[in-house]
Amino acid sequence: MNKTANEGIERKVLIFNIQKYSLYDGPGTRTIVFFKGCPLRCKWCSNPEGLSRKYDVMYKKNYCVDCGACVSVCPQKIHEIKDGVHIVRRDIDCIGCRKCVAVCPKSALEISGEFKTISELMDIIKEDESFYDISGGGVTLGGGECTLQGEAAKNLLRACKEYGIHTAIETCGYTNPAKMLELAEYVDLFLFDLKHMDPKKHNDLTGMSNEIILHNLEELIKRRKQVIVRMPMLKGINDSEEEILKISDFLQKFISYKNFQGIHLLPYHKLGVNKYQQLDMEYQIEGDPSLSEEDLNRIEQLIAQKKLHVRVIRH
Repeated sequence: MNKTANEGIERKVLIFNIQKYSLYDGPGTRTIVFFKGCPLRCKWCSNPEGLSRKYDVMYKKNYCVDCGACVSVCPQKIHEIKDGVHIVRRDIDCIGCRKCVAVCPKSALEISGEFKTISELMDIIKEDESFYDISGGGVTLGGGECTLQGEAAKNLLRACKEYGIHTAIETCGYTNPAKMLELAEYVDLFLFDLKHMDPKKHNDLTGMSNEIILHNLEELIKRRKQVIVRMPMLKGINDSEEEILKISDFLQKFISYKNFQGIHLLPYHKLGVNKYQQLDMEYQIEGDPSLSEEDLNRIEQLIAQKKLHVRVIRH
């Protein structure tokens, strides 16, 4: 193996989870590698532990007995007992030593974030190659946002392709266009999020405008890359007839492109809400923006009337 290839295999990736046997993030049975770090701050994000590109201390207050065992072992002095109550200093960076996790008697602490080399990840991925072969599955890079660690993502995708494994990435699309096209060389399928057509509302909902996102989506489709557009659906936020028709009109020009595989509707869920408390973060979605079956059927029909292939992904 030449020096450049070896450097790629040993490049480290900051991840926060590896999920096996997924059936919802690309074809067949898949292994999802969750990259840490994301340029957006979507108010409904279900993986808040994946937003930062650093270690995060996740603290379950209701498990804690305020014993102070973590205080004595933390080299960063992140943990304190103040007025008899355990607090986590969010102004101090965790170094990921996990000493606090090891001594906690009630499993109240967890560290989100772990560095893995490409070769270490490939060893995990290869464990399930028989499932990929049987089901037509493969590997999906999720997050967070994998393009934020672009070189590492490219090296992992390339290693998968060299081993004959189908590759997909879940992406918010907010990245340098050249970087996206560089990754595209090793991506069999893009699962591309489209959250809102209005740039101002997109900024209000995610912290960023959507011009570069729409540009990247168009470029990928026009360059004949396999793309599925995924729309997270929230009542009162992006489910209006006006918004659905704007998105449909934007995508309708790609109907003739066989590589554009249509639209997946992703109904809102609350699976990540408890993680916000563990990170001392505020969950910014008020009320319950879940859509009823009637709502989802209405949206599905509106899109289908534009001759676009659409399906609701129900977990």
